[in-house]
Amino acid sequence: MKFVKVHAYGNDFLYIRNRDVASGVALDALARELCERHTGIGADGLILYEPTKDGASMRLLNADGSRSEVSGNGVRGLAALLLRDDDRPDVEITIHSEGGIKELVRTGREGSRQTFRAAMGLPVDLRQVTVTAGGEAVQLAVMNFGNPQCVSLGPLPDQARFARLGPLLEHHAIFPARSNVEFAHVEAPDIVRILIWERGVGPTTSSGTGSCAALIAAAAFGGAARNATVIAPGGRQRVEWLDDSVYLTGWAEVLIDGDWVR
Repeated sequence: MKFVKVHAYGNDFLYIRNRDVASGVALDALARELCERHTGIGADGLILYEPTKDGASMRLLNADGSRSEVSGNGVRGLAALLLRDDDRPDVEITIHSEGGIKELVRTGREGSRQTFRAAMGLPVDLRQVTVTAGGEAVQLAVMNFGNPQCVSLGPLPDQARFARLGPLLEHHAIFPARSNVEFAHVEAPDIVRILIWERGVGPTTSSGTGSCAALIAAAAFGGAARNATVIAPGGRQRVEWLDDSVYLTGWAEVLIDGDWVR
């Protein structure tokens, strides 16, 4: 089975065309096997895709085999895969995800890294709530951004608190489909620093939708500007919250073409 591995800021995905998956294969089990870091190829998620006239359609499974609607870094990685042999400037590409249609423009290329500005849509049902997790009251900004997101604004937690609260918030009763979790600190109006606990994965070095959600929460409730740099452990992405969409700018890099022989 042929696969391609792509990453964006260390947030890595395996891409397989639909036709290359044998009929009857349990996709959740396949995702767990391929994404396992020690006995598989290793990745944060598995993306099954099919080229279309304007780009591609995709389905995403997290490393634990659960379904996810969309990933900002995963969308960008698929665009980088599809355009790696295309040298046209400012080329546009459309990715059809279960979390909505995403329009991307490639704005630059440096070696194997391609930079895209992606229209990621607008938040739905943005609000603040207070929940109890791990014996403490935690104020959250929650929203749907193609996928469920919750953001805790304030000083970033230490490693122990992050590891404790991340899974508790992901699985909190107010999120029937679980939630992605970001801890976000507004360092300056145009700089937001985050830590990410990804639904179905755990700690990740970067998240595209998580970066967007963090900026939305920080701008709505934390005094940040609506155009800011969001810094995750893996690096910086630019997020612009405009009237028509939230735009995410960052890079992705194709790493490996391979064959899974099991």
